[in-house]
Amino acid sequence: MRFENVYLESIGAEIPTEIWTSQAIEKRLEPLYSRLKLPEGRLELMSGIAERRVWPAGTFPSGPSIRSGNHALEAAGIDRDRVGCLIHASVCRDFLEPATASRVHHGLALSNRCWVYDVSNACLGLINGAVQIAMMIESGAIDAGIVVGTENSRPLLEQTIKSLNQNESLTRKTVKPAFASLTIGSGSCAWLLTHRKLSTTGTPIEAAIAEARTEFHDLCMSDDDAAGASMQPLMDTDSERLMAEGIATGIAAFERLLDETGWTREQIDRSICHQVGSRHRTGMLDAMGLDPSRDSITFPKLGNTGSVALPLSLAWAAWSGEIERDDRTTLLGIGSGINSVMLAAKWQNVALGGNLDLLQPDPPASDRRPE
Repeated sequence: MRFENVYLESIGAEIPTEIWTSQAIEKRLEPLYSRLKLPEGRLELMSGIAERRVWPAGTFPSGPSIRSGNHALEAAGIDRDRVGCLIHASVCRDFLEPATASRVHHGLALSNRCWVYDVSNACLGLINGAVQIAMMIESGAIDAGIVVGTENSRPLLEQTIKSLNQNESLTRKTVKPAFASLTIGSGSCAWLLTHRKLSTTGTPIEAAIAEARTEFHDLCMSDDDAAGASMQPLMDTDSERLMAEGIATGIAAFERLLDETGWTREQIDRSICHQVGSRHRTGMLDAMGLDPSRDSITFPKLGNTGSVALPLSLAWAAWSGEIERDDRTTLLGIGSGINSVMLAAKWQNVALGGNLDLLQPDPPASDRRPE
């Protein structure tokens, strides 16, 4: 799928200030670690994730989504009446109904002529939403649209820690599927996309592709559907097979993206993948033949932030200067299901808003034990 008129105009980011280190989480898991004689440090060693961030208890996703959406709109300086679509696209949402997008739309003071709805597709939600908005812009239906989402990992982390400590039937083997849940982090991100006629500082989105391998839909599953800030799911993840089949799906998608753009892998200046952890990143880049020194990451400080992981990583790459003007840039999204969505752009610029400075190389460290 090719685009001629779609620009990523601005990105808004909202990052929580409360830090949970892997070391602090392991301290809370002392009953489990003592019983199974697990070595301390394994969580960070296995994942490459030193810390992740959480929202204050009781946070509804719509709150940070409104803030990150406002960051994007204010950075771009766009007339809000020109925004013709608002999609809320994270896994986490306020309620099963109404759509979380409804409260976010109200909080952003957008037009009553705006399309307003939720999209959910595991870690691909925001990328899917961006593609939907891009198609609406390309068709001439709207001039601009915003996709936004907020992931709230606190309930999952707390419930996982509680369950692992209480379940005395667990063994070193049976505890493995739960460890992926301990890598999840929180964050919020918004992308504002516009028609080229409205863009002043944006980057043109050139191409998008999708790849579905849904025969592997059962490799990462949560409990029954329960949405919002009070959600306390448990997740069961076959991490080894999910990584292997995810990489295979990503390779197939990447080859199609190269065909769509006419680029070679050697011409790619900057890649940004979904932020799972160090093993996944190494396996993915090796399989795709991409240079790790040209790949941007946030998982060591944010963990796996689900649908906002790749969008936030793009924001960080732009804010930090890792991505430069005219860089051929690939956004390599992969989500459980298994699905992959990938985008290509020749980078120009985007307006940025929010608190991305929290991700600077040496932020104030905190090994405090979570309450």
